[in-house]
Amino acid sequence: MENKKMTMALFSGSLDKLTAAGIVLSGAAADDMDVDIYVLLQGARAFKKEIGDNPDKLPMAENPDLKQEFLNSLEQLKVKTWVEFFKEAKELTNVKIHICGLAGKIWGGEKLEDFIDLADDIVGISEYITSAQEADVHLFI
Repeated sequence: MENKKMTMALFSGSLDKLTAAGIVLSGAAADDMDVDIYVLLQGARAFKKEIGDNPDKLPMAENPDLKQEFLNSLEQLKVKTWVEFFKEAKELTNVKIHICGLAGKIWGGEKLEDFIDLADDIVGISEYITSAQEADVHLFI
C-alpha cells in the first residue's frame, strides 16, 4: 500500500505556529506519511540561518505578550523545539522542505545555503499548487 501524502503550506514564521507545525509533522511522520512542506512568506524568514532555532528572533502570532510564558512551559514540559520536531520527522519518514523562491528573496535568501540545513530546495509556487492538488491531507499554517 502506498503511503498517504500530506502537503503543508508553512506561511507563518511565528514561534507558536512553527511549534504547532512541528507537532503535526511529528504525528504525520509517526503515521509514515510522505510530507512536502512549502515554506512561504513569513515562514521563509524563520528558515534563514541567522534566525533558525533562535526563539528570541521569532515572534508569537497569537498573544505576543505570552511569549515568555510559552517558552517557559515548553522548557518545563521538555517539548522539543520546532527545528527538533522537523529534524526528527525527516529522519523517520519521507519529508521534503521546499523554500518558495520569491519568499526567500523577500528575506534576502537567494541560495539554499542561506537557509538552515532542513531545507531541501528552492522552488516556484506552482510546485506547491501541484502538491496540494495531489495530497491526501493539505494544511495551511
